[in-house]
Amino acid sequence: ISICRDLPNVEVITFSVNGISDLEPLNQCQNLSELYLRKNNIASLNELFYLKSLPRLRVLWLSENPCCGSDPHRYRMTVLRNLPSLQKLDNQAVTEEELSQALVDGEEITAPPTRRNVENGCPESSAAESTTETESELLNFSLEETNKIREELGMKPLPRDKFSSFSPQETDCNRKKRNNVLNAILLLMKELDMEDLEIVQQTVGRRLQAVRKKELQEE
Repeated sequence: ISICRDLPNVEVITFSVNGISDLEPLNQCQNLSELYLRKNNIASLNELFYLKSLPRLRVLWLSENPCCGSDPHRYRMTVLRNLPSLQKLDNQAVTEEELSQALVDGEEITAPPTRRNVENGCPESSAAESTTETESELLNFSLEETNKIREELGMKPLPRDKFSSFSPQETDCNRKKRNNVLNAILLLMKELDMEDLEIVQQTVGRRLQAVRKKELQEE
């Protein structure tokens, strides 16, 4: 997610089901208001240290990460103590009572996590992992969140058959990379002015023509 260092004005980021473990690049996104990180490899709640400096963050989805632990109350209280401006955590509205209780039950995070050997990207699959479940989760949530970005940009929703049109030979890792590329392109478009967007439009038009020509030749 190092691309986020170059997106200071991005407002919505969706990286669910992507094997992410390090949130440090996000501390550059000062306009970020919504962050979706469900089902990644975030091991420590100390990663919240990098989000504490984001003044506009109002929505965070962090559930199903290792850092959530076995105590849901402690996890939620710790998140809210360190990010008291949140209005919604894990798709559940934050109440004033919770924010007050978080000052008592939550743990204050004052330092970043210790550096780990786990790198962002596609983790090695364990024997016990359900590939079918992983692929289904990836497609469902990536499609939902990609369409959220498209809605922000005033674009039509992407149909599922278009989004999941990967060849059977592709690995789960390759699917994730392609989804990341799509999301990154959509996010970067928000940084462009009219002149830049016209260049993108011309480039996409030429690319589409080339792809269609190739398809016709194959038929």
